[in-house]
Amino acid sequence: MRQKKQTFLDWVDEDFEIARGYPYPFGASLVRDGINFAVFAPYAKTVSIVIFGECHTDILAEFPLDDRFNRTGNIWHAFINGLDAGIRYGYRVQCEDSIQQKGVFCKEDIILLDPYSKATCGGRKWGTPLRINRYQKEHTFRLSLITDDRDFDWEADQPLNTPLKDTIIYELHVRGFTKKENASVKHSGTFKGLTEKIPYLKELGITAIELMPVTDFDETDNEHVNPETGKPLKNFWGYDPLSFFAPKASYASQNVDYEHVNEFKQMVKTFHEAGIEVILDMVFNHTGEGNRQGPVYHFKGLANPVYYIIDSKSGDYLNYSGCGNTLNCNHPVVREILLHSLRYWVTEMHVDGFRFDLASVLGRGRDGSVLPNPPIIERIAEDPILANTKLIAEAWDAAGLYQVGEFAYACRWMEWNGKFRDEVRMFVRGDEGMVPKLATRLAGSADLYQDDGREPYHSVNFITCHDGFTLNDLVSYNKKHNEANGEYNRDGSDYNFSWNCGAEGPTDDKTIDALREKQKRNLVAILLLSQGVPMILAGDEFSRTQKGNNNAYCQDNAISWVDWSLQQKNKTLLRFFKIMIQFRKDHPNLRREHFDVATINGHPEMSWHGEKLNKANWDKSSRSLALYYAASDADPHHLYIIFNSHSDHKTFELPSLDGKLKWYRVMDTGMEPPNEICDKGQEAALKSQTTYELKPYTSIVLISK
Repeated sequence: MRQKKQTFLDWVDEDFEIARGYPYPFGASLVRDGINFAVFAPYAKTVSIVIFGECHTDILAEFPLDDRFNRTGNIWHAFINGLDAGIRYGYRVQCEDSIQQKGVFCKEDIILLDPYSKATCGGRKWGTPLRINRYQKEHTFRLSLITDDRDFDWEADQPLNTPLKDTIIYELHVRGFTKKENASVKHSGTFKGLTEKIPYLKELGITAIELMPVTDFDETDNEHVNPETGKPLKNFWGYDPLSFFAPKASYASQNVDYEHVNEFKQMVKTFHEAGIEVILDMVFNHTGEGNRQGPVYHFKGLANPVYYIIDSKSGDYLNYSGCGNTLNCNHPVVREILLHSLRYWVTEMHVDGFRFDLASVLGRGRDGSVLPNPPIIERIAEDPILANTKLIAEAWDAAGLYQVGEFAYACRWMEWNGKFRDEVRMFVRGDEGMVPKLATRLAGSADLYQDDGREPYHSVNFITCHDGFTLNDLVSYNKKHNEANGEYNRDGSDYNFSWNCGAEGPTDDKTIDALREKQKRNLVAILLLSQGVPMILAGDEFSRTQKGNNNAYCQDNAISWVDWSLQQKNKTLLRFFKIMIQFRKDHPNLRREHFDVATINGHPEMSWHGEKLNKANWDKSSRSLALYYAASDADPHHLYIIFNSHSDHKTFELPSLDGKLKWYRVMDTGMEPPNEICDKGQEAALKSQTTYELKPYTSIVLISK
């Protein structure tokens, strides 16, 4: 079948022809002399490939497909000779009226995005996406953009495979990390701008960055306005994906053709050269198509009942994600696209791992029920291409399914340890009965992970993350203050386990401020002295604040942007972070690979104590605990660590040391900076080698020398 060129650009040959093509691989694939297209559209009566020039709504050519010649099973496919990388395209799909009545949005006036497209156009500039009018309403419009994966030189780059026990994660938002002017970067809010902060991240000591969603989304899909300013709010976080493959174009400094793909690759390559891994936050639990009133981008128009979990009686979307729809993750076709996405990010984009948002949705069946052995979770865990890839589950969903410690097919999966977060917060603020729970979390959460064969490093420990209070706000607010989100302060969690130390928000009371600084150090100390993988929220190391907002998903402004002036203002806390991170790296006893505790010279290498040696106080009224690590072949130093969340002083006995060894103070959060922590090699010898008095709300670390 031959057609004559109409108004094509230079990338189209003078003559071109459309042939049968192949049903696999899915998406648009560059092959010799042209492009093969393949799309899953089981309900389609007709399918056309629509070609565009620049990224706008003007159609240059359209290729109707023959349902006998260009269809294999439920896959529509074609090869078009003479097309090359850089073209923009979409699919026009038409269904029978009876199918549309069943909730499939396949209407011929809607151009659909290819779910497998590796790049999109229509969202190049943040906040001003391409829009069209459809059914008397303005919609954001996206087109698929064909890339050439050969158009980048990776040289010898490969994922780093940093051992889990040695990993220290730093969670950040690509735009928010460098958007503020005082970030002092040339390319603010972009992948390239992020690489300009590598020297800082290296100095801090982290080993991996975990990027909040970077696949394409519509930042303008938030309908709320800030009641204080009247300005429209954004979908700043990006947890409403339009693609599982395409990087967000507006996160790139270069927005010509598919340069945002290459800029992402260069970012990964540059981080790898610095020894830092890149982990992506993947949103596989729902999409940006929302509920029945939401926009149509791809899945709704191609195979709505396949891609989403839908109530069989009402036809409504079942909403286990809290965002309008729930992806039907365990349908074979949906499993296929999710696996292809992960493989693509590893093989073509070289990322080191994934954190799965609301991962418990992955364990739900086609009717929303919880499956005993979910196929998609097993497939991801056992996929040979992903064998060395870090897999981190946020093991809960928005419908109350909480699986921390119980995430299915567990031995390959790490988990965000929400129990660590909550119980450490409660201990530090002085709640009763938390000492046994603190011990369990310090030791790697064996209660959650040991029974199914996992080890301490399967626990991703965190005090704060993007969702909730920052470290500064955790010790400054008792309640959330989300009024600026335009939802009357109803959004965000009411269970923060925070303590404002005596005043709500900023205060001129120096005593309260001093206590807050101490509590920050206590929380950081527990995080970095615990077995497992620590995760730090960007900006916590110099007291970034969101002014009490614990759900800043919509705040594309100073509330969410990292304020780099705080780096100097709060340099003592930053120094504390750096020294504690290095201390963790220097001591293998803090990065144990196993729960089993060995015996060294007749003594356990890890033991619990109270104010009296060998007498840990597990009573409900107790608020203090000591932890002893004996020297070993791997770590020649004894460590003695004490945590006191009492409001009064406590005196602890110290273990006796052999020979000429003495106890030296590494850290005492009750002391004024800079004495609260010592630089490596500058630890202070204790005057008393038999006891140590801790002030209220204080943590200490001692080392033998």
